Amino acid sequence: MRAWLFERVPRGRVAALRTLTYLFIVFDLLLYSSWVRTRGDVPTDLYQPLWIGRVLHLPAPTETLVNVVFWALLVLAPLAATGRFPRLFGWLVFGFYFEWLIIAMSYGKVDHDRFAFLVALAVLPTVGRARHGDRERSEAAGWALRMIQIAVVATYFLAAWAKIRFGGLGWMTGSVLARAFIRRGSEFADLIASVPYLMIAAQIGMVTFEALSPLVFALRGRYRYAAIAFFYSFHVLSFATISISFAPHLIAMTSFLPLERVRPIEWLRRRTRPRPAVDTLDPVGAEAGGG
Repeated sequence: MRAWLFERVPRGRVAALRTLTYLFIVFDLLLYSSWVRTRGDVPTDLYQPLWIGRVLHLPAPTETLVNVVFWALLVLAPLAATGRFPRLFGWLVFGFYFEWLIIAMSYGKVDHDRFAFLVALAVLPTVGRARHGDRERSEAAGWALRMIQIAVVATYFLAAWAKIRFGGLGWMTGSVLARAFIRRGSEFADLIASVPYLMIAAQIGMVTFEALSPLVFALRGRYRYAAIAFFYSFHVLSFATISISFAPHLIAMTSFLPLERVRPIEWLRRRTRPRPAVDTLDPVGAEAGGG
């Protein structure tokens, strides 16, 4: 078990994931969950903090608190993405983003697409320094990535458990997708709805996929990458039918991929490196021709 939890992986994989994760926070703040800023205008008596918020006695959101968290993350996340002072900036980003989620999810609705992403923010600072493209293998990097992977799979498996726990086996043969298609379905969803029993088959397939998701850890090489591609296709289909996006979860899921092969700094250097001037007068060739 220890060998599996602390499997040595290239530090470059952590560096790439770290940059991707922290830059996503900027996108998240400005576009994906910009609605969280409106929580500062909501009366504080509507605030119903999550259990962890009650345990930590976190204050009710005010306009000042929300703005402080927003601007702190907007400054710190790009700094953390550079890889400088990874522990200091990493822990600060985790703390502020944790508060950002408490503010977002303490009004009656909790999104489970943030779980693995929050775990990523919690464990990435533990690795320390990591450079893009670095092939040196590290147990610390392996442990951090494994924790993120477990959180990704737990998101699926626990979703299946919740469906059966609260909806029973009837969830798979009920009208869950039908209601979702009516509320927010697309033209593509209408095509699916027109095929008899296809929605029932989709619901059965959804629960089966989520329940069997831990099997991804038993796969190796191209088979694991094929499974991860299937995971991504599942979310593409969800977005195409009912416009549900799991963007933070998809970022965390890149922990399964060989990101050390992605070397944006070297790519930028090659693109911006000035090309050597070509001298059209070739003295060597001229001498050779003249001889």
